[in-house]
Amino acid sequence: MSNMFEAVGLRAPCARRYTELEYEFEPVSGTLWGFMKQRGNACFNLGILKDIRDHDEALAANGGCVDFEGSLHRVNWYVAASRVPKVFNLGGDLALFLLLIKARDRDALAHYARLCIDNVYARISNYGCPSVTTISLVQGDALGGGFETALSSDVLIAEESAHLGLPEIIFNLFPGMGAFSLLARRIGMRAAEDLILSGRVLPAAKLHEMGVVDVLARDGEGEAAVRDWIAANGKRRNGLQGVMRSRQHVFPITRAELDAIGDTWVDCALRLEDRDLRMMGRVVRAQMRRLEEGGITDIAAEALAAAPQFTPAKLMQ
Repeated sequence: MSNMFEAVGLRAPCARRYTELEYEFEPVSGTLWGFMKQRGNACFNLGILKDIRDHDEALAANGGCVDFEGSLHRVNWYVAASRVPKVFNLGGDLALFLLLIKARDRDALAHYARLCIDNVYARISNYGCPSVTTISLVQGDALGGGFETALSSDVLIAEESAHLGLPEIIFNLFPGMGAFSLLARRIGMRAAEDLILSGRVLPAAKLHEMGVVDVLARDGEGEAAVRDWIAANGKRRNGLQGVMRSRQHVFPITRAELDAIGDTWVDCALRLEDRDLRMMGRVVRAQMRRLEEGGITDIAAEALAAAPQFTPAKLMQ
């Protein structure tokens, strides 16, 4: 967010600090910003999953209020975003997956899946607080679980250079923490299946055309687009929330549904063969090279380059 807003005192950090997360609040509009800012690989490691859950459980326990400057303030809008350059989130912790799958540790894999679902479902259900409208701001790559997180909000805003997708099929797995349910709600079951099975990572503009992205913003103007959207909808927020809650009634996504899919994901993960795990390892190495060198802009294509059974170009169309 721009220094102008900080200078006039419209936004300041919330009371508690986290290592890989940063929460800031704008009391005038009641907007809570939650920024991911991982120091290592920008994925959902166990630490960040637990910290998100800790923060959001407090939000729910306080009835949709946050501790700000010594008192509780109501949250009207809760924005999920990232301060990692060109990355929203790269998804699941694949390095951890490799270790757990090779160790045949079903309990640990199931525990990881439950942590992910805890966070996704809490956002889907607005933290049990009907007054909270959730927004995702994607300003870089949102892959796998990162895309699922973006989809879990009521509103998805993305900058034009952002790419979003579910590449898990390239290592013979599928996104198991809400992607199918959330995409089916937005674009229908068949289109959701097609996107998941294609493994394609698509530009935000294409996903906007498909109805997945709600608002397409120019590069560098994502935060302004969020504020513009909030300003345009502030006076009709009660009616807007009624529509959002009606969406949940007409197209419900239950915790039992997500847990059952999570169990299926664990079963599928434990059936992966050596060639699948080698591909997963390629993706991990591509992520690390991007972090260290900064020259890789397409992690999925980089991992696929040595896999002749796939055509990287088709995954990025």
